[in-house]
Amino acid sequence: MSRISIEEVKHVAHLARLAITEEEAEMFTEQLDSIISFAEQLNEVDTENVEPTTHVLKMKNVMREDVPNKGLSIEAVVKNAPDHKDGYIRVPSILD
Repeated sequence: MSRISIEEVKHVAHLARLAITEEEAEMFTEQLDSIISFAEQLNEVDTENVEPTTHVLKMKNVMREDVPNKGLSIEAVVKNAPDHKDGYIRVPSILD
């Protein structure tokens, strides 16, 4: 018994905007059926004592401590700005 019908294959092809012939629909039905039967074998595996994993390798992010540092003074920041006034950097207006 096939787990997927030709109509379902044609429907998926239509959703994917793929034009397939009748022969291709039959071929894909057979191929998808074998893929589904292979995937169903995973239901037979005993996973009772298997811890869920998010990654196959034991990896973790290594991050530095979040330590606040003193930033630049306002004078140092506006010193290199081409146009500034009262401690603010002036930029050209982009809105009317």
